Amino acid sequence: MISPEIIHVNYIKKEAQTGSYCGMRYRLSKGKNEEGDCMDVTIWPEPFCFVKTPAEQKTTKQFPLTQEGCLEAVAWLNEQHKKGSYR
Repeated sequence: MISPEIIHVNYIKKEAQTGSYCGMRYRLSKGKNEEGDCMDVTIWPEPFCFVKTPAEQKTTKQFPLTQEGCLEAVAWLNEQHKKGSYR
């Protein structure tokens, strides 16, 4: 299970944060939407990095770029892993 303690919104505001958990890779990065800044959270299957994985194997969802958004993102990541949606 991915822990919310390892996700820091202030880091994501400056750099993309990546990680993996039991076959699922993930990336949290600062993005933009019609409301302004947001957090783009992308998942994909191992073994390749974000850049080398084809777009059709990636799933992205947007969350608020806040600490609460980080908690929502972690809950979504854990839910997607449980469902196996990253495969």
